[in-house]
Amino acid sequence: MPEIPAPASAELPVSAYILGGGDTIRIDILGVEQYSGDYQIPIDGRLILPLAGSISVQGLTLEEAADAISQAYANILKRPVISVNLQAPRPLNIWIAGEINRPGSYSVSLKGGVGQRPGTQYPTITQVIEQAGGIKLTADLRRIELRRPQRDGSQRTIDINLWQMLQTGDRRWDITLLDGDSIFIPTATTVDLGEIRQLANTSFAIPMAQARNVTVVGEVARPGPYIVLGGDTGADFNLGGLPTVTRAIQIAGGIKPLANLREIQLQRPTREGAAQIISVNLWQLLQTGDINQDPIVQDGDIIIVPATAEVNPAEAEQIATASFAPETINVRVVGEVTIPGTIRVQPNTPLNQALLAAGGFRNSRAARGAVELIRLNPNGTVSRQTVSVDLAASINEQTNPILRNNDIVVVNPSGITAFGDNLNNIFSATTSTGGFLRVLEFLGILKYLTVP
Repeated sequence: MPEIPAPASAELPVSAYILGGGDTIRIDILGVEQYSGDYQIPIDGRLILPLAGSISVQGLTLEEAADAISQAYANILKRPVISVNLQAPRPLNIWIAGEINRPGSYSVSLKGGVGQRPGTQYPTITQVIEQAGGIKLTADLRRIELRRPQRDGSQRTIDINLWQMLQTGDRRWDITLLDGDSIFIPTATTVDLGEIRQLANTSFAIPMAQARNVTVVGEVARPGPYIVLGGDTGADFNLGGLPTVTRAIQIAGGIKPLANLREIQLQRPTREGAAQIISVNLWQLLQTGDINQDPIVQDGDIIIVPATAEVNPAEAEQIATASFAPETINVRVVGEVTIPGTIRVQPNTPLNQALLAAGGFRNSRAARGAVELIRLNPNGTVSRQTVSVDLAASINEQTNPILRNNDIVVVNPSGITAFGDNLNNIFSATTSTGGFLRVLEFLGILKYLTVP
């Protein structure tokens, strides 16, 4: 990429300062100390000087003001020698718009230190961006415009490339601002995940600890709006302290088993109205460690996690251990197992692992070829699948399907077990001779005992 020349230094000499209402100046008249002194320029820019009367210094440089005052005293003093110095400059009025956190008008007071004048430091463009809450991640740092009013009423436009400053350290791009300057930060027309992360880590970006309202929808445990914070938010969200996509997904309860990590979409609003569409591939993050695939989120972002058509068993095991997957899911195992009830297992756990977690089948009582999987689907319907379980099988939809949160696994009794249980119930209910005869009739034996 060709090097872009920086603008000429904006450190204007003090003589170029334009006077206006609110400035405090020092007027020294050589040999006439009683007429010398400090004056604050009124809002209309007119000074009232001893003997000389009303003199306008509005819009003049310090040198031009000294000439104007000298002319006013020319009829009073012989060859007056007059100097004008800036004692306390007025606050600068700066306007900033575009991809900025809080656009609007800002009054910026000048600070003591180094700068255009000893004891006075003028603000730079990055300092005003920080004062306005930081630059948004949708900003195009290469095409910032600084519009500066001229004394003849025209406007000069200065092109600023802060991206070049970040890459080369050339501070000339961080131009000094003057009263009346306006800054426009355009929206980026292309999206680069690497540049977004670099921008988010600059000193003039929105602070990481600032709350961001983000909506997460699709294949997550608890879709909806969330507040995402950066910084140290505790061990539950230990993702490096950054308000990223994976942190937002984890706050939303983590991904579901059918989440398509390769085609996550981040919709980001811009000041122009149209949303930026950012493609995020969290599978690439897991495989290569590409942290650019985990972008910093911004206020108003919408994260869409789509569903995949089928689950790859090998990938499912890796995804289940990811930091943005839920730690556990609830599965209810009932029927002919050793420890029936609700168990907590890792996401993407297959059916046979859940059965083992429940203690396994109850010996010969269980009908291993007729285990039922009951599932409440996201659309409100209930699905029912009969599975012939093979405890040694790998993940597959026919004999060892992956379980989802709140699935119910029913292990039915075998036919012999069911018959025996029914027989026990019948015999336990038999307390008379009539009852005993009903049992024999039920078994089909009574007819052989009947006397003809």
